[in-house]
Amino acid sequence: MIRRNFRRALAVATCLLPLAMAAPQASARQGAPQRADIVVYGCTSGGVVAAIEARRLGRSVLLVCREDYLGGMSTNGLGWSDTGNHRAIGGLSLDFYRKVKRHYDDPSVWTHAPRPARAENFVDGEAMWQFEPKVGERIYEDWAREAGVTIVRDQPLDRTKRGVETANGRIVAFRSKTGQRFEGKAFIDATYEGDLMAGAGVRFTVGREANATYGETLNGVQIENTTNHQFVRDVDPYRVPGDPRSGLVPRVSGEPLAPDGTADTKIQAYTYRMCLTDVPANRVPFAKPAGYDASQYILLKRYMDAGHRNFFQKFDRIPNGKTDTNNFGAFSFDNIGMNYRYPEGSDAERAAIAREHTLYQQGLLWFMANDPGVPAETRAEMSKWGLCRDEFVKTGHWPREMYVREARRMVSDFVMAESHLRGTKATPRPIGMGSYNMDSHNVQRIVDARGFVRNEGNIEVSPGRAYPISYDAIVPRKSEATNLLVPMALSASHIAYGSIRMEPVFMILGQSAAAAASIAIEDRVPVQEVDYDKLRARLLAEGQILELAR
Repeated sequence: MIRRNFRRALAVATCLLPLAMAAPQASARQGAPQRADIVVYGCTSGGVVAAIEARRLGRSVLLVCREDYLGGMSTNGLGWSDTGNHRAIGGLSLDFYRKVKRHYDDPSVWTHAPRPARAENFVDGEAMWQFEPKVGERIYEDWAREAGVTIVRDQPLDRTKRGVETANGRIVAFRSKTGQRFEGKAFIDATYEGDLMAGAGVRFTVGREANATYGETLNGVQIENTTNHQFVRDVDPYRVPGDPRSGLVPRVSGEPLAPDGTADTKIQAYTYRMCLTDVPANRVPFAKPAGYDASQYILLKRYMDAGHRNFFQKFDRIPNGKTDTNNFGAFSFDNIGMNYRYPEGSDAERAAIAREHTLYQQGLLWFMANDPGVPAETRAEMSKWGLCRDEFVKTGHWPREMYVREARRMVSDFVMAESHLRGTKATPRPIGMGSYNMDSHNVQRIVDARGFVRNEGNIEVSPGRAYPISYDAIVPRKSEATNLLVPMALSASHIAYGSIRMEPVFMILGQSAAAAASIAIEDRVPVQEVDYDKLRARLLAEGQILELAR
């Protein structure tokens, strides 16, 4: 049923204006190949920091963007940073948050809400962890320009077989869809999706491993451990309540549930992290999207009819009367089960999935603010909110990028797993630290044995400490690519990646990847043979945190 609903939603979504994932227009003319010591593909937070680090080390660098902006999710609504232990954040990642604080230290930037007399909600020491999307973008742009980074925008990778050129186990160059060729000595894949890595023939996986694969407890199907963002009241999933023969309502899967710990190829839900405001002068009211279908939210209406009211808990405040609005609850902004084809999908498939997510989420906002079946107090509260007039101006104030929480993950000789995060197994050759919960959003919405709807896949378990991340997790097998580093779609199990996948950590790993690439070029060795002692000394000298005392 959920697959039929997905196909139907995609057909409707293709009629929408493409607010996200649209085919970009080239900003660099096709011509002679562009060359640099280090070529970074992906202008995410980790990609920007990798390029800045390369310049700091005296390397020529090309930062090749799929889109026309910098920062990835850090400039597309994820302004409430999932930081974990602040003491584990160092190097250029910490510098970014220091730059955020210096920006907001200026009283004149508090334009849409009073500047707090003291900013305890935002500031820790010299850093500030919450920020507006446009502020994050301005910081990245200024920072890259001051570092002398050459940025080439609107150059999505040609994901056909001709897109990535390899010879003798090395990447020679890659081509964009515009035909532009980018040649380098070392390459860094800084995409959330691992597109360059995949194009180079590096082994990867998608989905959840079985618990048995790496000796874990929180991987694979996890119905028994799914406690948060779960239905806490019984809700009937059938079109005619109580009648399974009538079929399932939209956005419920009829697939049978596998036992806990079983592997599958499903992935945790995506969403748009929306920047909303309740400041009237800056508020753009929610619009009814083309293709709106109230029946897509019948499950939510039944949940409300059963007494559910908690909708607004994750409207997390960031400066100037804005929010970073995240998923919260059993039926919320996560579009559960509608993204399975995204990691390996074609550009057209990915664009259709992004448009479907846009339609779902815009429709949900309209539904909650306007549908007469929604409780009056909820409609009144939702109507206080709107999109921000001063954010994402070119895309109708809607974020330009969908939150791809997980896509491909490299499979290298070393795989970060739950045991490494908990500290029951040693982690070799650390290049940075993580500390956030082992976090997976829901993966599927199914019918339980009692005949009621239930979500599956949400895990929020602390590793119990800040933990090191291995250099070996960001390099492919030597037999696959000797001049590629993958700091974001790195080698980690599903549940370990759920903790590592945070924007501060991606910046940490981006910096460390660039430092390693520079040493590999300097010493003329494969990235797998970089002198770790030399890398460690360089990272420590640049303020990276590689270990914390208990």
